[in-house]
Amino acid sequence: MAELSPASTAAEIIAHLRSIGSEENRQGMKRYGIRIDRALGISHGVQRDIAKKIKRNHERAFELWASGITEAQFIASVTADPKRFTKADARRWAAEFDSWDIVDGVSDLFVDTDAWRELIEEFAADQREFVRRTAFAMLCWATVHRKKEPDATFVNYLPLVEAHAKDGRNFVKKAVNWALRTIGKRSLTTYGPALEMAERLAASQDRTERWIGNGAVRELKDPKTLERLAKKSKPKTA
Repeated sequence: MAELSPASTAAEIIAHLRSIGSEENRQGMKRYGIRIDRALGISHGVQRDIAKKIKRNHERAFELWASGITEAQFIASVTADPKRFTKADARRWAAEFDSWDIVDGVSDLFVDTDAWRELIEEFAADQREFVRRTAFAMLCWATVHRKKEPDATFVNYLPLVEAHAKDGRNFVKKAVNWALRTIGKRSLTTYGPALEMAERLAASQDRTERWIGNGAVRELKDPKTLERLAKKSKPKTA
């Protein structure tokens, strides 16, 4: 089989993926709550290496996505052009999400698009479990990757986090908890409001809110978290 390159077609990439799939890896994925119906059993590291080799190609990315193979879809998300990726494209892809790993992988692409804020709001309001998870996975990636965005943007997302903190579905509540913790760890500015919300949720009568709040309080009060925040807040010396 020819070495993969930027000239490789979607069909060639898919054939390569099929040739390196591993049943043992597929079964291992299952232990982490990942659906394996559409997976070949290829690690994220290998998928990223393939994406680097084939480089960005927007049209080919949509062909890879159409294959329905989880690994091909992740590679599609890394090699699509976020500047050309529309809200309609995001809606179509999100409608196919059926496992937390593909949500968390592809959400990174959605955050790189110009419509990321609108998509977070829209997906949070969606009743489908994996679509709603997408909103909070996006919020996590945006909090980490959109470094030029003012801290106030993410503090202003805390009411959205609280609004869905009663959603007891496994993959939603875990993403809501993840988003709250991530916002709190962004900076000393976001830390206080996030911790305040976490403590309020931890004291709630609602079981899911308590679970989300307690998990966030534990991480935000961890000495390692506080140490990292203190380092981040120090002015850089020349």
